[in-house]
Amino acid sequence: MLAVKETQFNFPKQSNFYKGKVRDVYTIDQKYMVMVVTDRISAFDVVLPEAIPYKGQVLNQIAAKFLEATKDIVPNWVLSVPDEMVTIGRICSPFKVEMVIRGYLAGHAWREYKLGKRQICGVSLPDGLKENDKLPEPIITPTTKASFGHDEDISREEILKQNIVSEADYIQLEKYTRALYQRGVEMAASRGLILVDTKYEFGKIEDTIYLIDEIHTPDSSRYFYAEGYQERQNNNEAQKQLSKEFVRQWLIENNFQGLTGQVIPEMTEAVVNSISERYIELFEQITGEKFIKNPISDIENRIERNINQAISKF
Repeated sequence: MLAVKETQFNFPKQSNFYKGKVRDVYTIDQKYMVMVVTDRISAFDVVLPEAIPYKGQVLNQIAAKFLEATKDIVPNWVLSVPDEMVTIGRICSPFKVEMVIRGYLAGHAWREYKLGKRQICGVSLPDGLKENDKLPEPIITPTTKASFGHDEDISREEILKQNIVSEADYIQLEKYTRALYQRGVEMAASRGLILVDTKYEFGKIEDTIYLIDEIHTPDSSRYFYAEGYQERQNNNEAQKQLSKEFVRQWLIENNFQGLTGQVIPEMTEAVVNSISERYIELFEQITGEKFIKNPISDIENRIERNINQAISKF
């Protein structure tokens, strides 16, 4: 199967190029950002060696749906989605924090809690919780946005102390984060899902805060199936979930967590195909829509053509 591992386009008035973990980002005329969501996959802040067919299409289309569905809460960066793997939008000055919000004790938060920590990012947690329990109320656990290496947990107090974000802006980011999460929870519930945790990134143009990047995708969020959730909790069983956690678990089982000296396990064709199938399942469960596989024989030429057509109109 073919997958887009990287792109190397050269557009009219292109003024910059940035290769992220998953996205190739082109700046046009210092005004517009062209984000190509490739099929690269990362876990534990490491880009894995094999790309996953259709993963970029899945992520970009889910993000486009939820950005459109939340623009009444906060303006977002999107101007155009000219291709299933591409979003074009405003260039914002990004805040150097990611706003992580958690409604349940799962993933990183659970791993910290299990180590005995009862405070995460300055937020206190009660004793007696077990993995995947619903929290008394959603908590915001920000991380620093690292240019290289791992993002680090940080508290609200430390963000303000270091003046990473002004107090007025941070209060607004918290309000937006809670409102976006609530909308995400409601939309997930309509699909028989629980939005467990997610993260948002924001930027600014002059005095206006914009929601940027992707939202509510399986790369940035964790979903559980609502049916049987409480029964599984009562029986101390693993939750049935929709997220990238299955990739992390596969890596953990094969002795890889991104630590120094660890070797990424071999990604066979069977492993790659199974991950691709899981992403398509995620799309259909989260959106309630049938996933339509784009032809992948001439995929990069199609992407380039669609971007050129879009930016010629700006």
